[in-house]
Amino acid sequence: MTLTLGVDIGTYETKGVLVDPEGTVVAVARTPHEMIVPRPGWAEHRPEEDWWRDFVTVTRKLLAEPGVTADRIAAVAVSAIGPCMLPVDADGAPLMNGVLYGVDTRAMAEVAELTDRIGEETILERCGNALTSQSVGPKILWLRHNRPELYAKAAKVLTSTSFLVHRLTGEFVIDHYTAANFSPLYDVGEQGWCFDLADDIATREMLPRLAWSTEIAGAITETAAEATGLRAGTPVTAGTIDAASEAISVGLRDPGDMMMMYGSTIFIIGLTENRVRDPRLWYAPWLFPGQHASMAGLATSGTLTHWFRDQFARELTGEGVFGQLAAEAAEVPAGAGGLLFLPYFSGERTPIHDPHAKGAFFGLNLTHGRGHLYRALLEGIAMGTNHVVETYDAVGARPSRVLAVGGGVQNAIWLQATSDLSGLPQEICRTTLGASYGDAFLARMALGEAEIDDIARWNPVERRIEAQDAPDLTRAYPLFRRLYEQTKDIAREVSE
Repeated sequence: MTLTLGVDIGTYETKGVLVDPEGTVVAVARTPHEMIVPRPGWAEHRPEEDWWRDFVTVTRKLLAEPGVTADRIAAVAVSAIGPCMLPVDADGAPLMNGVLYGVDTRAMAEVAELTDRIGEETILERCGNALTSQSVGPKILWLRHNRPELYAKAAKVLTSTSFLVHRLTGEFVIDHYTAANFSPLYDVGEQGWCFDLADDIATREMLPRLAWSTEIAGAITETAAEATGLRAGTPVTAGTIDAASEAISVGLRDPGDMMMMYGSTIFIIGLTENRVRDPRLWYAPWLFPGQHASMAGLATSGTLTHWFRDQFARELTGEGVFGQLAAEAAEVPAGAGGLLFLPYFSGERTPIHDPHAKGAFFGLNLTHGRGHLYRALLEGIAMGTNHVVETYDAVGARPSRVLAVGGGVQNAIWLQATSDLSGLPQEICRTTLGASYGDAFLARMALGEAEIDDIARWNPVERRIEAQDAPDLTRAYPLFRRLYEQTKDIAREVSE
């Protein structure tokens, strides 16, 4: 029985999985890495160590499992955090660290410059997205402005997934869903690269070939086979961003479906009948021709639980640290005793797109303890998520089904607060491995051995979170919104 290999590079961890044709997980491997923050507003990964070495590590671990051999692996699919910006030379060697997705806000001057030069309406109409910290185009222009010697050496500009695909196959390929984040270099109507909006960012030769996510990009080279242990000639798909693979893994397939990913960040993907045009949200063609996706994401979510643990729970040890913190928070009623929390530790992405936004605890008094703080943190993330849901409501794209996935689904307070505030039930599938599992399914589709509806058989819904009445929480939500509005000017001045 053949297997498909899915590997996903996340913000803090790389995960690989081998899956059989019925969706049964045969083996799983993980390895951690770190996000580098060299200065406030910057976020980076090391491509050789955090992307390629991690891929090799988890693949070698999987191949060491009993009964697993390279000749059993029929296809490989990869996903990774995105959109990232990585200049490489003609051989695909990185020229610097990879600049991460919207949590990296270094190119905001270029965002303003390009928006002023091209015009907001033109950018939204042609590219489907307002220029924000999520956009790759301004980050390439930042490279040209601030690292001209590296820009001059750049033969290609890749993202995390396309770097891995090149390292495996020797091909420079990027999927349409990821490419749509290269605004203003991708025309969503034409579904192709465009250079007439800003011809000083990159040339056509600098950008990878476009493909759909289930297209075969190439095959494992002899060099990649020697490094990874995979069989030379094994087909590799074009891949995609991790959130898209994660959405596939839990059955996102029809208009009205929404994936809510509880990871290092909250990331949301909603499938819609038609293209959504709104600067508060992101748009991209979905992984398959003729389908539309509307996206949103917070800048920091699960990352904040790690920050809280490291700063306020250093005495707690072992794997159950987050369980202990959750138990303390569970002793506090909803509303966290009047505490409000702004989760804007790396600015904020959707829907406010404010790189100067700041994190804050507000309303502290002498009765508050660690449990109050941790509950307020979880509820603050849920409030930020509800702000996004309200934006979907405003553009007529309220979901008919929400699929929750990611490590955060193990956190009952976080999950319940999100449903209570939004009024949306959430479905959780049997397998919550995430993007790597979705990659393995996409690899099976690329072989022509699965259709999108088969994912419901691979990964059925196992439980459902119903929205409950939480008056203290819902009363706090308007105050959360007002707290940001009334402090955003102060936050900007602090940044400056």
